[in-house]
Amino acid sequence: EVQLVESGGGLVQPGGSLRLSCAASGFTFPAYAMTWVRQAPGKGPEWVSTINNDGGSTSYADSVKGRFTISRDNAKNTLYLQMNSLKPEDTAVYYCAAYHQYSRRWPFNSPRAYDYDYWGQGTQVTASS
Repeated sequence: EVQLVESGGGLVQPGGSLRLSCAASGFTFPAYAMTWVRQAPGKGPEWVSTINNDGGSTSYADSVKGRFTISRDNAKNTLYLQMNSLKPEDTAVYYCAAYHQYSRRWPFNSPRAYDYDYWGQGTQVTASS
């Protein structure tokens, strides 16, 4: 059974930091590029960041560039998103998603779940005072 399980979300004050994790199982994690997508209340999904299968290439949305860092540990089958200098507009449910590395163009930045091979259940991030 394929699983993507996000964790690490929570409530943080603006300017604070959080580190999200996405634990993958049931598929060959090192063969897949990984993506973070978020959805704020009342808004459509927004692509956040993608990392290629070996971690050597990354891509970011302009809204998070310089504040968020995507990384992965293929030995642990885990994806991360380090979020610094959080803003109220970063408040959203954050999802991790996977696609086979060679099945899409690079960088693949779709925010739609049906464009991915696997999709997690999400973790809530709230940046508020």
